[in-house]
Amino acid sequence: MRIDKLLWFLRLAKTRPIAQALAEEGHMRLNGRRIDRAHQKVSAGDVLTLPTPSGVAVVEVIALPVRRGPPSEAEECYRVLDGMAVHPIAAARNDA
Repeated sequence: MRIDKLLWFLRLAKTRPIAQALAEEGHMRLNGRRIDRAHQKVSAGDVLTLPTPSGVAVVEVIALPVRRGPPSEAEECYRVLDGMAVHPIAAARNDA
């Protein structure tokens, strides 16, 4: 699955164009390697490092979603690895 589509499906980006811009800015990492293209392939088990308004989030993709469903369905497809007290992705959702 493309990284921009994954970010949108997992509700880590509000729109697909925002997800594409986020991927193309070059601030994200996939398994430790910098990415700068929206069509980068992602699979289950990959680790994403994402910039957030409150810092950086490290997320492991557990399963690839088949659609952009409700937030509860999206949250079942990834796990936050950085162990921050406040969930940075949830905080970003509330700020935006």
